[in-house]
Amino acid sequence: LAGVLINIQKTIHNYMKKAQDKSGADKNFINKILKFIVKELNILPPKDISNWDNDKKLDYIKTKLNRPIRVCGMVENEDEPGGGPFLVENSDMSHSLQIVERNQIKLKDKKQLNILSNATHFNPVDIVCSTKDYNGDKFDLTKFVDYNSCLISEKSYGDQKIKALEHSGLWNGGMSDWITIFIEVPIITFNPVKIINDLLREEHLILAKKH
Repeated sequence: LAGVLINIQKTIHNYMKKAQDKSGADKNFINKILKFIVKELNILPPKDISNWDNDKKLDYIKTKLNRPIRVCGMVENEDEPGGGPFLVENSDMSHSLQIVERNQIKLKDKKQLNILSNATHFNPVDIVCSTKDYNGDKFDLTKFVDYNSCLISEKSYGDQKIKALEHSGLWNGGMSDWITIFIEVPIITFNPVKIINDLLREEHLILAKKH
């Protein structure tokens, strides 16, 4: 995961440094970066981007590249409770990779329910992060949060069931505007504790014996 992060970070930082020099940012250079953004980062630009002039395209490139990066190790879906990796439409009509919780999906929408049912991978086990820009300065991470992202969850209050409106968690809304890369990792790396009985899993019993 760290190796992938370092390679992606190096490429992004090089592109950002070159993009600052508009004299060298010709049409071929801009198209090269746009292909990188789509193929390597899975960020799909708005459909009308082909009609934009070079300056507007360059501004878009800088906005999409000059962000913190996270490489997420995902495991195969084995029907554990939680979310997973999806391609999401953003407010600017672009598309990007996001970690989405089940509660954020419109289950009454047959199309979205079908996508969820056929999801192959599950929540991240490990995340490796890069939080500095191409000049080595730290990003203000509060600028990359989607404060409009929220979900409705069911809670218990005494003997009553209630519904709570929550802001999405750290890896959902809290990292919404990060550059995101998904990597498959072995299922053995995933040892969840969602409920008390999960502590009886073999992996946790082995750890308990060692300690």
